[in-house]
Amino acid sequence: MPHPEVAETVADLRAKVRAWRREGLSVAMVPTMGALHDGHVSLMKIALEKAERCVVSIFVNPTQFAPTEDLDKYPRQLASDLDRLAEAGVHLAFTPSASEMYPQDFAAKVSIGGPSAGLETDFRPQFFDGVATVVTKLFLQTAPDCAVFGEKDYQQLCVVRQLCRDLDIPVDIIGAPTVRDAHGLAMSSRNAYLDEAGLAVARKLNRILRDAATAIARHGDADSETVKARRALQQIGFDGVDYVAARESQTLREWQAGRSGRLLAAVWLGKTRLIDNVEIPA
Repeated sequence: MPHPEVAETVADLRAKVRAWRREGLSVAMVPTMGALHDGHVSLMKIALEKAERCVVSIFVNPTQFAPTEDLDKYPRQLASDLDRLAEAGVHLAFTPSASEMYPQDFAAKVSIGGPSAGLETDFRPQFFDGVATVVTKLFLQTAPDCAVFGEKDYQQLCVVRQLCRDLDIPVDIIGAPTVRDAHGLAMSSRNAYLDEAGLAVARKLNRILRDAATAIARHGDADSETVKARRALQQIGFDGVDYVAARESQTLREWQAGRSGRLLAAVWLGKTRLIDNVEIPA
């Protein structure tokens, strides 16, 4: 199956999208950092259902990594990623360099509050400014009708929706259900860092979160149930727990009984950090 066309520059990307627009075609976008897996492919399938053309960006965004994080080690495998795009039927891959996205003397930054407060920001304070900046650039460069983001990165999804509302960015943000393996582990590029023993522990994360979410919905006591979940995660072999938190689904404010909610967690196995979330049943 032939690879999709590849645009390495903003000018080439815009030229291709302009040609589609002249034909009256709708455009969907899936922003990624590459190392594509079945979870990413599920986003592309949704994008292809929503629009007549699909652009997938593959760009490991340096502005969302802290100096101590795994930017240099983040998996980069463009050839196999293009194979995945071809299998999915994607029309265009946007694969810019860091200097294309952030040229010399680049000085702008998009900063966002609201749902970015707490959770990831408590541990990665630079993260959502980096996400908001690169997503704003990608939307301005591509001008898609819609974009698809996975619910696995639930706080990021809420932040991007807030970004588009606040800045009047005319892109419909579609949240896609988390894709999991047969054991319930959320698909993630960072799963590749785990050995078999690590995977065996990681696959218990979703079960503990689901049990805790059910208990929260039943009893309405989020504080005690999140403490229990944190303790359970540590007991089964996670090396650290950054947070287990119950939040309202849209605003990510503290969850209150009777509201739609999400239980979100970030955990460590060795040097690998995993995140996941589940719905708190009504």
